[in-house]
Amino acid sequence: MHPSRDIYCSKSEKLSDKKIVVGVTGSIAAVETVKLIRELVRNGADVFPVMTKNAQKLISPDALQFASGKKTITDITGDVEHVSFCGDVKDKADLLLIAPCTANTISKIANGVDDTTVTTFATTAIGSGIPVLIVPAMHISMYNHPIILENIRKLRNIGVNFIEPRVEEKKAKMPGNEEIVETVIRKIGKNDLKNKKILIVSGPTSEAVDDVRSITNKSSGKTGIELAKNAFERGGKVKLLYGNGTEKAPEYIETETFTSADQLRKKLKKPRYDIIIVCAAISDYTIKKHDGKIPSGKKEITLKLKPSPKIIKIIRKNFKGFLAGFKLESNISREKLLEKAYKYLKENNLDLIVANDTKNVKPDENEVIIVDKKRNTIMIKDRKEKIAEKILDVIAREMK
Repeated sequence: MHPSRDIYCSKSEKLSDKKIVVGVTGSIAAVETVKLIRELVRNGADVFPVMTKNAQKLISPDALQFASGKKTITDITGDVEHVSFCGDVKDKADLLLIAPCTANTISKIANGVDDTTVTTFATTAIGSGIPVLIVPAMHISMYNHPIILENIRKLRNIGVNFIEPRVEEKKAKMPGNEEIVETVIRKIGKNDLKNKKILIVSGPTSEAVDDVRSITNKSSGKTGIELAKNAFERGGKVKLLYGNGTEKAPEYIETETFTSADQLRKKLKKPRYDIIIVCAAISDYTIKKHDGKIPSGKKEITLKLKPSPKIIKIIRKNFKGFLAGFKLESNISREKLLEKAYKYLKENNLDLIVANDTKNVKPDENEVIIVDKKRNTIMIKDRKEKIAEKILDVIAREMK
């Protein structure tokens, strides 16, 4: 058994049974493709590498064969590899991913030139209706060339998709492997939330005591981040409203930050979405901020807190779409947790509630109960990314 099978589906099965051809061209970013291919395999993909002659000057075909467990295609032979994988055949590929893609290759594909292995695969894939996803990588002056930009537009107009490069150090670089893999899943995955406008509200609020101190709720924001990523994978148009969580928000997801409950409230005045999921740790109380800094050395300070308006009620007042909330309790029985969660759902006219107990919350894992309007329940104890996937499975079914 090839060593690549040791990591097959080790992260997820989101690309299980998917056949992906990865075309590698002569950009120095070709050295990153071993790690990229391995990430695709970890998510269940069968990857078949194809290299141009110029790419082979930068990285060995053996390296990509090691990464994928499949022999690297370096020439079009009598086996007509381009037709076998990307032609109008029964067992064709699900996707042609060209990463990295040079300015030269973009221009050739846009103008129907196929004088390399990768351009021949691209011509065949486009003609057969197989999805093509291109990841440009080149010097920024090349990427900004008007003809290159026009060729990118030409390809977009015929349905070819692009992942925007990361521009730094005067280079249009390939984005991180996470973004590429997530976009691949989005392109050929479930797509059961395609074009749904989805808002995820996540992370803690922080209420200022003075210019340097604040009171806050404990929250890493990880569950919200995983919900945003999974909704993106399913084809949703995702926006993340994010407090000061410790988990980093993905660069490829539109994100706005907030600090206090009042700031968050202002951002939710006119919500225009199909689905809103509120998993933020929002303060139930606020405080009148002290001007400047409260002097140090005082023996005692009294803070007067007052109730803060419930965000979930404000959202529902102005929002008719699918609304999901979270309910956190501490050290109560499962029966009591379910009872409180369902009461919260009814009081706030929610479509779904996710309940959990502080005793079960860990940095990467949790145990939750998912409850719908009919009091159907699902209990799941797993990694937070799996919990996010299960929550969105339920929402996607409800949205059909």
